[in-house]
Amino acid sequence: MERNVIRLSHCHKDIFCFSLPEECPGCGERLRGSRLQEAPVSLPSPLADGHKSSCCLLVTPADGSMHRDFEGTSDLHTGISSTSGVVYNYTERGVSRDVSGWQRCISIPLVRPDRFHLLAQWDQYLDRFSDGPMWDPTWHTFDEDNHNCFSFCLQFMNSVLEVEGRAPLSRDAFTRSFILPRMMRVSKYMTLCRHIEREDVYVVDRQAEGRDEA
Repeated sequence: MERNVIRLSHCHKDIFCFSLPEECPGCGERLRGSRLQEAPVSLPSPLADGHKSSCCLLVTPADGSMHRDFEGTSDLHTGISSTSGVVYNYTERGVSRDVSGWQRCISIPLVRPDRFHLLAQWDQYLDRFSDGPMWDPTWHTFDEDNHNCFSFCLQFMNSVLEVEGRAPLSRDAFTRSFILPRMMRVSKYMTLCRHIEREDVYVVDRQAEGRDEA
């Protein structure tokens, strides 16, 4: 898992690191043991354990490697988590119900906590949908472009929206509104982590309040 990034401010600089440096890389003043004007802030990893994320759309590297990233160097795989963290995902063998393997992924909540009636029926919806002939390899063949893991997730979400009397989502609309913003945040965070791993710190001029954080 990624280490949490620490952000601290000193001499009009924002300093990002994994641990507090001995000296400020901007002015050279000693930091450890000294009082800072502002307390350091921890920026946790945007990746989550999918088995601890209920009723979510999950996105993870398709090869399952903990060392691959989300920036185009590996294909991505998607799934839907149950209320207990079992991840339903569609593969060439049909729908798999995974209890492990999704510990490092992007997690996108699909149900508001106050939607009690939907939460109560979520697992039933998920089981019934997964057992449908559309996902049975005897009747339908997995296709990387047109009948894949994302097709499974999107069609499940639209089936729930239909039951709820709400309009369906198109693939493009859902990707643009929900997935791409999360992907961009993860990409930015990983780029920051790689820089810190190489240089120990990342330093930028401090920006005004309301800045876009990592």
